[in-house]
Amino acid sequence: MQLTGDRFTSTSALVGNDIATLPEFPAEIRAPQGTLAGVSAFQVHISDHDIHTPGDISDVLVAMNPAALKSQLIRLKGGGTILLNSDAFDERNLEKCGYEADPRLDGSLDGYTVHEIAMNKLTVEATADLDVKKRDAERSKNFFALGVVSWMYTRPLEPTIEWVESKFASRPAVVSANVSALKAGHAYGETTEMFANQYVVEAAPAKPGTYTNITGNTATAWGMIAAGQLSGLPVFLGSYPITPASDILHELSRHKNFGVKTFQAEDEIAGAGAALGAAFGGALAFTTTSGPGIALKGETIGLALSMELPLVIIDVQRGGPSTGLPTKTEASDLMMAMYGRHGESPMPVVAANSPSDCFFAAIEACRLALKYRTPVMLLTDGYLATGAEPWRLPDVADLPDISVEFTTAPNATDDEGNPTFLSFMRDEDTLARPWAIPGTPGLEHRLGGLEKADGTGNVSYDPGNHELMTQLREAKVNGIAADIPLVEVDGDGDGDVLLVGWGGTLGSITSAVNRMRDEGMKVDRIHLTHIHPFAANLGDILRSYRRVLVPELNRGQLVRLLRAEFLVDATPLSKVQGLPFTGEEIVNATKALLEVTA
Repeated sequence: MQLTGDRFTSTSALVGNDIATLPEFPAEIRAPQGTLAGVSAFQVHISDHDIHTPGDISDVLVAMNPAALKSQLIRLKGGGTILLNSDAFDERNLEKCGYEADPRLDGSLDGYTVHEIAMNKLTVEATADLDVKKRDAERSKNFFALGVVSWMYTRPLEPTIEWVESKFASRPAVVSANVSALKAGHAYGETTEMFANQYVVEAAPAKPGTYTNITGNTATAWGMIAAGQLSGLPVFLGSYPITPASDILHELSRHKNFGVKTFQAEDEIAGAGAALGAAFGGALAFTTTSGPGIALKGETIGLALSMELPLVIIDVQRGGPSTGLPTKTEASDLMMAMYGRHGESPMPVVAANSPSDCFFAAIEACRLALKYRTPVMLLTDGYLATGAEPWRLPDVADLPDISVEFTTAPNATDDEGNPTFLSFMRDEDTLARPWAIPGTPGLEHRLGGLEKADGTGNVSYDPGNHELMTQLREAKVNGIAADIPLVEVDGDGDGDVLLVGWGGTLGSITSAVNRMRDEGMKVDRIHLTHIHPFAANLGDILRSYRRVLVPELNRGQLVRLLRAEFLVDATPLSKVQGLPFTGEEIVNATKALLEVTA
């Protein structure tokens, strides 16, 4: 289903539709087929206008077996269309997913338009003249289903056929079976009389330019590469594979022509340590992971903070705690990003808000890390990482200059007037210390985890110096507030309620706000990219509203930060189901808040 959904999405992008996707798949490599836990789903929303979410509910559900029907029916609107693979609705499969009776016969589907299609049988018949075994032929039934849906929504088959021929070029039998199944499904939709309608979705208006269909993980990797080019530094990634962040490592490893080095470490700690070593050596250094890996990298992140070296830590958040929900989305690492290290260890936190925004968020995280000589946490999440949307490639000239000047000469004189290098002499504006590549003559210096003396960087156990260095590191990070954009309110500024979002909730909140405005409600919204420090005007904006609602995929972590920082009575809207918000959930919560506080 992931492959099928990806092909439908790619074709829709090629014909110019606006798209948004929500892949959902089990954590196990070979999940128990036919069970609810083994269902692999892919939701795609196509449109001739701007869309922000995969859709609150679907118009069509393709159910390849009873488990898929039972788990996904809740996402189909009343009166929607169901395409059932009737061959899979046998007693064994019904029992596997907990059906006591066949849903096709007990009236539970009476509110829907149901089309039963013997996909296994029809796929085998379509491939009967090919040199493939029956079992292998049945595996192509997903392409039969794709053919049917492609006919329903007037999708061309040629892009998918070209992809199949390229993907399975070394396996001609697989190519023949999949192409035959695809064409058979399309012909079935065209010739059968069970479908009353065929739909045409026109291209969405778009600015001139070159577009691509991109996922968040790919956009993050491209942003890392772009940051390397913009800074003039070699890119190094030290990483240990972990869902859902691994694709960043995979994508980045394909682009060694840009001076990229990727290192698949033996564990999370080694990945972070290698990245910190690369930063010490003058590279633009990254380490990628998800929540469990952030916990393991904590000591090394603290070391980077103490050494005041640029290091970008990318956390693709997933459901937790512990192993939790490896393939499901959540945004519950915010407090760990803020405070998940020992000692007083403040660091900037940046959050991407859409799959394509991961590109720009990665560059921004690099800008802050390089300019202020500090580790920076970049937060994305499982929904952003695997979700896709069309993206207009930016003009390189519009990207920021984040070039770095290394220190190459002594920056002070000793008591005898001889030139010397003070490794912790700070820039007056940024409080950043100098960055000298090891081996530069005359700039020998020590770095480590022990507290350093102000200016010299020598080991110091002096109580007053420790407090001073703690305050300087804090002031450096807090000073970033003057170097980030002010928060902009989407609305007139006098709404009855202000919705505050961060991370991947942007699409859902935008969809909900648009819907409420269509109903005549006065609703404003803001969305935060910089979580630490907050933008300079955020407190004034929050205090100007009587009601503040904060939808987030955790138990109210941003709410706690806003209440503590600005003393505002923000109301949380929490969801921790491994799924993003629907617009409807946010609309209902907003209306409930207005009723309670009327």
